[in-house]
Amino acid sequence: MQPSGPNEYIRPFNDHVQLHFGRDWFEELHTKAMRNGPWDDWTLYQLAYEAEQASLISSFDELQCLVHIQNVTPMSHQIDTAKKVLTEMRGRAILADEVGLGKTIEAGLILKEYIIRGLVKKVLILVPASLVLQWVRELNQKFAIPAVAHKKAYMWEQADIVVASMDTAKRDPHRDIVLGLEYDMLIIDEAHKLKNKKTTNYQFVTELRKKYCLLLTATPVQNDLKELYNLITLLKPGQLGGQSSFQSNYVVDKRIPKNEDQLQHELSKVMIRNRRSDGNIHFTKRVVRNLTLKLSPQEQALYEGVTAFVKGRFEDSGGDFSSALSLVTLQREVCSSRDAVFLTLVNMFKKTPEDSPARPRIWELIELIRSIKANTKAEAVIELIKEINDKVIIFTEYRASQEYLMHYLKEHGFSAVPYRGGMNRGKKDWMMDLFRNRAQVLVATEAGGEGINLQFCHNMINFDLPWNPMRVEQRIGRVHRLGQTHDVHIYNLATEGTIEQYILSLLHEKINMFELVIGELDTILERFDKTQTLETHLAKMILTSRSDEEIRRHIDELGHSISSIRNEALQQVQDAAPLTMILDALGQPIIHDTEVLP
Repeated sequence: MQPSGPNEYIRPFNDHVQLHFGRDWFEELHTKAMRNGPWDDWTLYQLAYEAEQASLISSFDELQCLVHIQNVTPMSHQIDTAKKVLTEMRGRAILADEVGLGKTIEAGLILKEYIIRGLVKKVLILVPASLVLQWVRELNQKFAIPAVAHKKAYMWEQADIVVASMDTAKRDPHRDIVLGLEYDMLIIDEAHKLKNKKTTNYQFVTELRKKYCLLLTATPVQNDLKELYNLITLLKPGQLGGQSSFQSNYVVDKRIPKNEDQLQHELSKVMIRNRRSDGNIHFTKRVVRNLTLKLSPQEQALYEGVTAFVKGRFEDSGGDFSSALSLVTLQREVCSSRDAVFLTLVNMFKKTPEDSPARPRIWELIELIRSIKANTKAEAVIELIKEINDKVIIFTEYRASQEYLMHYLKEHGFSAVPYRGGMNRGKKDWMMDLFRNRAQVLVATEAGGEGINLQFCHNMINFDLPWNPMRVEQRIGRVHRLGQTHDVHIYNLATEGTIEQYILSLLHEKINMFELVIGELDTILERFDKTQTLETHLAKMILTSRSDEEIRRHIDELGHSISSIRNEALQQVQDAAPLTMILDALGQPIIHDTEVLP
């Protein structure tokens, strides 16, 4: 080793390379060698060694992310999907698994893998507005990916991984900021909504600058092969040629393809589809039990009093439907608990002018509530929990009912924790841990039930039923999902001779909603009535009916209408069978269809 200057030594490595060492480093090493130490801390050395080992990639084909994820155990088809996107599709793919097979998990695996390999840093994830927080929670908790929900304009540039709705990203002033950025990866959920290239959403995504791109949809094609062409062109322009050549090479009619083998070959380069079918993995059964309860005389008197009040207010307004839902909500609250309707009536009393004839009628109802000591539904819940003798989640629509149930359960010796939308994330996580490890019962409101996974529980009580079937399915989806190892028992409580009984009849008998897969339910509700929601339609129906018999007749007609929509949708699926066959040929059958018991 020869000195090259006052502070540097040069050591020849070979004929072409020389290693340069600073004098201070060499002298310190020499001193330690002469004294046999002191050397660096052994624990720190081990940590450094392990860190180096962890950063080594032994095989390009193996996923490095699997040792870095928590709170989720990916299924084999999800791991295979991530590998295929990484090794064969170069980070641009349509994840087209059938509903319920975990496309979000697949996207999380792929994103995590690209981050670990240093290939991705800046990410934009566009999802329906109602799913933004769910995506953030899943990425944070399961994949340790620091995703944030967009709230302020500065976040587009300062945050590396942003989750936002399409409408938020494409509108001013966000649009120019987003289009001005370069993204390493773009992920779009519910991507079938981009099937029309003439829409502003399609044009916006086309203009986004992205290196890798994942499109998630269970229905990449529904009615027209052009939809499929548009999606793939958005993902990988030119993959299927120009539109005219695609039409001539692969299309006989909009639903009938030709050269199927060649088309499947081209699709397999950009699309992965896993299906529900025979295999080693399966969804457990849904066992549905409807319990119709008879109200006590005092509770029945309150329901009839509130019903008369609601009808009177509606007639006094001259049949104004603008307040239809709020009026009918009073009846629904009575069916849930006296506490729920009590708070609403007290607030209504405070806001009603003193000279209004409605004021004394409201006060009469408040006084009637004070005389009610029992709660028929709560008593039934206690008996059910004793019968189940296991963990149970109870869903209610009303915060007051939740608080009443918490108090009532404690009085009867059951350990219970609440879960609701108003809690911050830390408290929600704490409640979940308490339910998993200590408490027997979780009492959740509607807002609190979004985006939580409760596979460790397989018993659910609907203390009161939402009028929107999708919200019922969301509740059930908290426990009946991939990873559930037990049959799921669903108990629906309804009060006899009230609007609850009619709604249960509609959901269970007319719509058969407990037998529908969620994609089919989505289709029915989308086609039902674009001018008003099902809840509004039901409220108007109840307010304008003059008797229970008339309500029953309207419910029967509504059920018939929904059945017709379902049959029409099924017919369209049959008409599009050639399209479905092409898609299904892309993936292997892996999962049993959901089974339902009456």
